Parts: sequence; C-alpha cells; structure tokens
Amino acid sequence: MELLYFAWLREKVGLSSESVPLPDGVENVGGLLTWMADRGPGYAEAMKDLSVVRVAVNQEFAQHSDPVEDGDEVAFFPPVTGG
Repeated sequence: MELLYFAWLREKVGLSSESVPLPDGVENVGGLLTWMADRGPGYAEAMKDLSVVRVAVNQEFAQHSDPVEDGDEVAFFPPVTGG
C-alpha cells in the first residue's frame, strides 16, 4: 500500500510518502492508524490526536471502520478549511 502524508503530518513523520505491505492483522483504517502510532516517535507524535487526522483511501474520505487492502493508496492530512 502507498501511504501519503500531508502538511504537519509529513513534517512529524519525516516523509511525504512510503510504500509498505499491508501489516498483519490490519483490516481497517483504525487498525492502520494504531499500527502507525507504534512505528516510532515521529509516527506516534503524528497520530497522538486522531481527532485532527483525516484519512482518504483511494482518494475517498474514510472512517476508522472502513476497510484497507494491500495496494490501496492511503492519505493522511489535517482538516482542510476554506478561505
């Protein structure tokens, strides 16, 4: 799966994107977020307040219960405001 990071999430993780295999036991967005928080300090910092992390799977907004599969594109970004 391709993971994409935007705005301050990219800064905390230290990457704009990365390719990873679907982690064992991860079936949905919530499971992926939990797995990511355990990957290291930058990831933990980025995922510490999930109320301000938005997720899109294959360019569609996703909820924590939405499934993820190997080969998906998953984007993480802060809430977007207009202006």
